[in-house]
Amino acid sequence: MSTVLHTGASASSPRRMTCNRRHFLRGLGTAVALPAFESLRPLGLFAAEPAAARLAVTASGAPLRAAFVFFPNGAIPAAWWPKGDGAEFEWSRTLQPLQPLKNSVQVLAGLDHVNAEPGPDGAGDHARGGGTFLTGVRLKKSATDVRAGISIDQVLARRAGHLTRFPSLELTCDSTHKSGACDSGYACAYQFNLSWSSPTSPMTPEGNPRLAFERLFGAGSPGERRANLLLRQQEQRSVLDFVREDARALKRRMNARDLDKLDQYLTGVREIEARIARAETFDKTPDPGIEAPAGVPADYAEYVQVMYDLLVLAFHSDSTRVGTLLLAHDGSNRPFPDIGVFEGHHDLTHHQNRAEWIQKVSEIDLWYARQFARFLDRLDKTQDVDGRSLLQNSMIVYGGGNADANRHTHSNLPIVLVGGGGGTLKPGRFVQHGSKPVSNLFLSLATRFGLEDLTQFGDSTAPLENV
Repeated sequence: MSTVLHTGASASSPRRMTCNRRHFLRGLGTAVALPAFESLRPLGLFAAEPAAARLAVTASGAPLRAAFVFFPNGAIPAAWWPKGDGAEFEWSRTLQPLQPLKNSVQVLAGLDHVNAEPGPDGAGDHARGGGTFLTGVRLKKSATDVRAGISIDQVLARRAGHLTRFPSLELTCDSTHKSGACDSGYACAYQFNLSWSSPTSPMTPEGNPRLAFERLFGAGSPGERRANLLLRQQEQRSVLDFVREDARALKRRMNARDLDKLDQYLTGVREIEARIARAETFDKTPDPGIEAPAGVPADYAEYVQVMYDLLVLAFHSDSTRVGTLLLAHDGSNRPFPDIGVFEGHHDLTHHQNRAEWIQKVSEIDLWYARQFARFLDRLDKTQDVDGRSLLQNSMIVYGGGNADANRHTHSNLPIVLVGGGGGTLKPGRFVQHGSKPVSNLFLSLATRFGLEDLTQFGDSTAPLENV
């Protein structure tokens, strides 16, 4: 649970601070959801969940989070996989950015998605790679009759979503497609949606940082949030300025550790606001004639980073405990001129063993790993209510739906599991799992999330052991 500062109460009002599982933001129409503070426990503002319903909670009583991050087009296997095994492995070039956080990282080998293989359906490996990644099911090949399966994030959200303001958060650094055909007769929905609430209902991700921020920290309906945005832009005031007096009053009741956490949190909110505001000064993206939606940075690195930061804030404020981030759809042909790669990503993955092309794809893989490492560092440096870091109380899956995009394979997928899971995971290793469904990993994570009665997910055969 987290605290909420409301802007419509006086500093002396005993009702100034309220806390419940669905803390809505009212007052002037703007408020800030705050992390849980140990200083407020004696007041009953942070309480352990009932023993019968300890979902998404660690043994210490802190929230347990789960996030699923998808990168496109697989990875160059030779540059992705470490050498050795166990705790004494040698880092690969692609995963080198994660080395400073080795004690929080598990590199998992031998995880497959057999339902993404062609079989009788033929071409369409990018659609299957994306649509199967979190569902583990065989997709129906159709541009209009969409049928996948519920994704693991939504299984978690259905059971634990009532604990937070938002059951889950879906983000993307890509465009969204709700209809039409995209890959060899498969619906676009399979590639552009990572999360599915039912076999026929994708959870459309939010690709606009401003709108995602407003959803997390604004108030009321979308129309009201838009009015709040206009008000802030007109008055050139931060959302934090609306709650300054309440924050000061709250600080008087906090110990030193909670004061540091509050300052860290509010600083992070202000930094993201400033970055979104800067992004909105661009009228168009670098591609001539395509207008940039408000809040979307023109620079892709900035775009990815601000979406990662929003996920950190969502977890830190306990606005949600389940999140997904689609960095780009499988099959994405984005160039990366900032690192000297001017050709499209997808085109390069069909390298046919050309050394120059393989090197360029490896550089893209490394670029994505660096952005992910920055996200993990933010989580690691953010203190949770129990004194651990957010990273220690999280389970972060980072991977893609294609193994070798040159050959469109879906076995031995590039996947890492990061975080301590509240003390339930055994990171710091490179683990060979033989040949097991990715769904087995998800089933294992669901058990740690409190869903001990979940015995089957997707094509799982059993919870994955040795994680």
